[in-house]
Amino acid sequence: MRRPVDHGAMAVSGYTVPWHAAAGTPVALHVSSSRQVRDVRIVRLDTPSAEFMDWHVGPTGDAASHRDFDQGSFLKIAASELAKCAEISGVAFEVYLTRNDGVRVLFESGALRLQLQDGKLTFLHHGEALQTGDTIPANTWLVVEISSDDSGTVLRISSDDLLAPFRLHRQFNLPWQPPSDGVFFGASAANDVRSLNAKFSAIALQTTTGRVAWTFPTLLPSGPIASTGGDGVLLLEAVNQPAFCMTSRRWDGSSFDPRLVPSHYDALHCHDDDMGSLQWPASYHLHVPAEAAAGVYAFEVGHDGGSERIVFFITSSIRRSPLLFLVPTATYLAYADEFLPAHLYEWMCEDRGHRFAIDNNLKSLYDYHSDLSGVSICSYRKPKATLRDDYNYPLCGCPHNLPVDLHLLRFCHSNGIAFDLITDRDLHERGLAGLQGYRAVVTGSHPEYMSIEMEHALRQFAATGGSIAYLGGNGFAGKVAFQGDLMELRRSPLEAARTWDGPIAEQSLSITNQPGGHLRASGRGEFSLTGVAISLMGFDGARPFTRTPQSHEPSAAWLFDGVADETFGNEGIVLGGAAGYEVDATDPHLGTSPDTIVIARATGFPDSFVHDATRWYEGGASECASRRCAEMTLRHLPSGGLIFCASSVAWCGALPTGSAMNDVGRITMNLLTHLAAAKSRPARRSSS
Repeated sequence: MRRPVDHGAMAVSGYTVPWHAAAGTPVALHVSSSRQVRDVRIVRLDTPSAEFMDWHVGPTGDAASHRDFDQGSFLKIAASELAKCAEISGVAFEVYLTRNDGVRVLFESGALRLQLQDGKLTFLHHGEALQTGDTIPANTWLVVEISSDDSGTVLRISSDDLLAPFRLHRQFNLPWQPPSDGVFFGASAANDVRSLNAKFSAIALQTTTGRVAWTFPTLLPSGPIASTGGDGVLLLEAVNQPAFCMTSRRWDGSSFDPRLVPSHYDALHCHDDDMGSLQWPASYHLHVPAEAAAGVYAFEVGHDGGSERIVFFITSSIRRSPLLFLVPTATYLAYADEFLPAHLYEWMCEDRGHRFAIDNNLKSLYDYHSDLSGVSICSYRKPKATLRDDYNYPLCGCPHNLPVDLHLLRFCHSNGIAFDLITDRDLHERGLAGLQGYRAVVTGSHPEYMSIEMEHALRQFAATGGSIAYLGGNGFAGKVAFQGDLMELRRSPLEAARTWDGPIAEQSLSITNQPGGHLRASGRGEFSLTGVAISLMGFDGARPFTRTPQSHEPSAAWLFDGVADETFGNEGIVLGGAAGYEVDATDPHLGTSPDTIVIARATGFPDSFVHDATRWYEGGASECASRRCAEMTLRHLPSGGLIFCASSVAWCGALPTGSAMNDVGRITMNLLTHLAAAKSRPARRSSS
């Protein structure tokens, strides 16, 4: 259904296209506003204080206004496509209903409509109910056929559920009218009721010259889906981004890999709260100056009641520094517009971005659809109302993600640490070439999500002499895939304790058909790359770190130059300390390399910090209790580089502000200045 943006929580919302750009290239602002826009200007956010740029932002001629958007996905065969084929004598499809309350449309074409009212079926013709009252079962595959015979119009619905078979056969004294005005599955032509929560498969038209059928691909299509059979090709449109690569009526449990049995995964799942890429017109445009410095920027949209900032990134196209900061846009997008329903989570603070998401029924990749299936795909072409420099996360009552990363970058600027900048999406596309020439890659507080291509590039970089300064926690964990402006995430049982859990059979990514879930499950990711992975998560007080005896050995002692105390990190903007929110620890059983040394450890976490559900301890409960810790690590690589793990989402938040200095700042300064000055070994030439 189409709905106007609810601006009760935020008067202005929008997005940029592209989300990240190089100097000398254009960026467009697509914005919705319930107030008269007063001015639009560019502000740089990663400097010690916000810097307003004198860059020209021009109107496009399509002024900012109160926009609307569609929610709910469905399938459509347009009238123009139907006109291409011979006379149609019947329609058939397979459907798997999930949770649907109120009025929903199962099928509509011209005057005919199959409608559900709280699960009961009504057959309508020109709005008049011809048959009503049959309860249609959910959570089982149904075959639906609507066709003509000598007596009029016939409706057949059947299931092949062995335990609860269902058969419905109704004949109507109604002349058959071949579809000509468009055929809709899961919605009405007027799109005036909520769309259907259901999986669809095997849509077909019976014509006088043969059968026209659609097989849904396991790989996410970039446009309409072409038919097979009949006199020519007809196109079916999947509207508003339903989920592809879903198990169909043919799935029998013999394989979980759609690449092996594509016919078992030829279904898609429509939801009444799906939202594809928004197509708002651009209201303002910016041509980024060729001399622009790489960094984190925003369009600041001013109005008579205040202003909002819509963030974008300018990336480095020329190497100017030996250090490269990796912007975790995949993590930012996964969390963007998180719903945080009140019956599940206690809010520690208010945030207008989350209120905006709730008011507009927006969903993050941490949320679930109204039928309780997980949200697995989203676009950056949408408001990201929680991606702000003044954002506070309601679960912990403090900054999270972008503002914490900005805290790190501002620290670098204040202390003369130069860096270039690349987004993880750039890294996905460019691979190792995007890292070559740099001595070290520096992460922010929470680089949780990565594609296989990103992780492989980082692994190659470290293997050929580069260093990784992992300044966060719970990083390099979840696998994502990209296509255009879309990002996809399929969660696995490893994540069931923290968020929604997808069916085991539906964890393959529709963008690549590779298994989703954790990178770890594919032999990559946290432990094998960095040596650590999440051990605890909690939203109460953070803890300080204490040095280990190994930290005093020459290989690690340089990190602590100027640090007088054995214990450090008693303050910070994230839960009040250096080790908190999500923290990491080693585990040789899960892949920590023997040459990884633990140089500091944080203990004494409150009971509210929960163990990561994926960990198993040979010693049982006593060993589990002894492993309630965060472990800062250092690993010197044979290639000459090193990997440092702060092992805490709160680490960057414990850095000092402005001209102040503390022990967390000294350690970070020692690390980054060492990496900037280090000379990595030259890469060995391949023998192939």
